[in-house]
Amino acid sequence: MNSVMDASAIIDILTPLVPGASYEAGSSIDFATIYVPAPQLVETCRVLRDNPALRFNTIIEVTAADYLPRDPRFEVVYHLLSVPHRRQLRLKVRAGNGQSIPTVSGIWRGAGWPEREVWDMFGVIFDGHTDLRRLLMPEDWEGHPLRKDYPVQIRKAAQTYEPLEVSEAEFRANIERDRVKRTAH
Repeated sequence: MNSVMDASAIIDILTPLVPGASYEAGSSIDFATIYVPAPQLVETCRVLRDNPALRFNTIIEVTAADYLPRDPRFEVVYHLLSVPHRRQLRLKVRAGNGQSIPTVSGIWRGAGWPEREVWDMFGVIFDGHTDLRRLLMPEDWEGHPLRKDYPVQIRKAAQTYEPLEVSEAEFRANIERDRVKRTAH
């Protein structure tokens, strides 16, 4: 997966095709990283997918990072893959607290569930998402657990379970029964 194309070469292709967008190359040791302005995210992703020189036809992951107290606080991170060109790209979109960003699930259908996960864990809202609801936490959960300011002192009674205990005779009988089944086939 080492068909290298650096961030500046990708930005050179994107800039004339996405009017009004100003891209920034990010530092990375593994593959190209580009910061994308939120208002141009969908159009940028469309060009990344459809342009023959790029063809980032697969979304691998959507995640986020909380950089509290920095403003903008969040970075939503998209990992893309170009199967035809055998290269990867990392897109980052900065979002302030309470600021939403557009969904890219219309570009890559596989973005729907990871965007739900980011919303569930960080509270970043994806405008236009058709099913933005809890994915990992229970529906009645309050807050977003991966935020840096999420309270970690949760008071919950400890759950204890009795271990499964079998006598030595039951254990030996189970082993013999399994041996008989294996040799019968």
